[in-house]
Amino acid sequence: MFVLTIDQRGSRSGTDRVPELLAALARVPVVRGFERTVGDEVQGVLDDPDVVVDTALRVLRDGGWSVGIGAGAVDEPLPASPREGAGPAFVLAREAVEAAKSRQRPVPLAVRGADPQAAADADAVLVLIGAVAARRTAAGWRAVDAARETDDAGQGVVARALGVSQQAVSQRLLTALWAEELAARPAAARLLTRAAG
Repeated sequence: MFVLTIDQRGSRSGTDRVPELLAALARVPVVRGFERTVGDEVQGVLDDPDVVVDTALRVLRDGGWSVGIGAGAVDEPLPASPREGAGPAFVLAREAVEAAKSRQRPVPLAVRGADPQAAADADAVLVLIGAVAARRTAAGWRAVDAARETDDAGQGVVARALGVSQQAVSQRLLTALWAEELAARPAAARLLTRAAG
């Protein structure tokens, strides 16, 4: 099981963005839905590592959040609210989000797991993907978003959707390292599964 704990960065001096985040995560397939736990913190329970990867990267893209992923067991039966949940995955998610807040990290994301080595490996891959995505230009994001919306139906389809040449799409996706991210996401998900033990 995976617990995501997401904390707003700099919330004391800024607007409360939790309602906006909860709305954005409302359609994520979860075991227990995301909800505000305390202050500016949100937590949810998931069982699909691919969804965990997608959700974590999506939150990072929005910016202004620290993301902690705890991979491990939860106490059963799981209560209706993540706020009432307990077990190693919740404790690990707490440790992870505190680590993610460190200014030493290039990307505000951290993974802790029942298998510490696998969790460290998952952490490294996810931070790398997050760092690549953080350097993407607006044009690169438009190409990536169009590719995702068309289910990677081909650069010709993406080019028509964006109103640019196929060559321009190819260059933007190449610069955005989209193919590399697509290849790395399943590896991150597999490492998260191992991290959960």
